[in-house]
Amino acid sequence: RKADQGDAEAQHILGGHHYRGQDVPLDYAEAARLYRLAADQGDADAQHQLAVYRELGRGMPRDIGEADRYFRLAAEQGHAMSQFHLGRLFLGAAATGRVLPAAPGEAARFVAQAAQQT
Repeated sequence: RKADQGDAEAQHILGGHHYRGQDVPLDYAEAARLYRLAADQGDADAQHQLAVYRELGRGMPRDIGEADRYFRLAAEQGHAMSQFHLGRLFLGAAATGRVLPAAPGEAARFVAQAAQQT
């Protein structure tokens, strides 16, 4: 399989299959592992998915710092949803309360970047 050979796109796609239990067993930990492999090769969609997993603690321990890092990596590539999520995190609007130091200026910047793409 391409995913086993290090193909980032295939790793991202297979991660999604494990996330949904589509043609493979539902397995959040395996999805997270595959997303990380693709994310570490620069795949913005995988970076976004991994950030969501880190924020929620799905398939791996919750780690807001890592979520922030992967959202930023994807946002720097123009990933609109990651830009939006960064804005949300900087506003302290995550489901569990303030998770990053409040930075309204940063929040506005990321949300504006996301809005320009939609």
